[in-house]
Amino acid sequence: MAAIKVHGSPLSTATRRVLACLYEKEIDFQFVPVNMATGEHKSDNFLALNPFGQVPAFEDGDLTLFESRASANYVAHEFADKGTQLLISGSNKEVAVLELWKEVEAHQFNTPSSKVVWELFFKPFLGMATDAAVVEENETQLGKVLDVYETRLTQSKYLASDNFTLADLYHLPNIQYLLATPAKKLFESRPHVDAWVKEITARPAWSKVLAMMNQ
Repeated sequence: MAAIKVHGSPLSTATRRVLACLYEKEIDFQFVPVNMATGEHKSDNFLALNPFGQVPAFEDGDLTLFESRASANYVAHEFADKGTQLLISGSNKEVAVLELWKEVEAHQFNTPSSKVVWELFFKPFLGMATDAAVVEENETQLGKVLDVYETRLTQSKYLASDNFTLADLYHLPNIQYLLATPAKKLFESRPHVDAWVKEITARPAWSKVLAMMNQ
């Protein structure tokens, strides 16, 4: 049995982020489904793994982590010699650029994109009404972020360098959901962003993550 366990839901953006990293690194792992509809993520057993009651929870032997980016970052470093090289092994300045774009995803892209995903994908999926004002506000903010990306992507193929890294991978879950909504126009209207989105969503490792949702 694999030493690494990921407790989560295939629908969860955070869970998908960790799964994408593991598939990119070609690491064996055990996926442990968490039934969020029944509140399993709030059970005592799960809270022992993630005290915030959110998915995913990540285990590697005696190590337990419960933030998706921290988990993916650990995997990328711990298994640096396997699969896709998701890090930058260059100068401190090059490494700093990677860290910069990882921070941009977490602090600039994630919030507006998550709010749009909730309003345009999950609310209809759950039979709830979409709040058009929230959509408009956050699409505007997300557009400003993507304008920065459009400029950046004229300078390198991917956000941190000419190679696919964690900075790109972290974006995949929200991008995938946005592509299934009218908000995809925010990507399509920016040629370099559009090319980048098509490139990263076509990766074989990401296809494996999406296949899990259909199982």
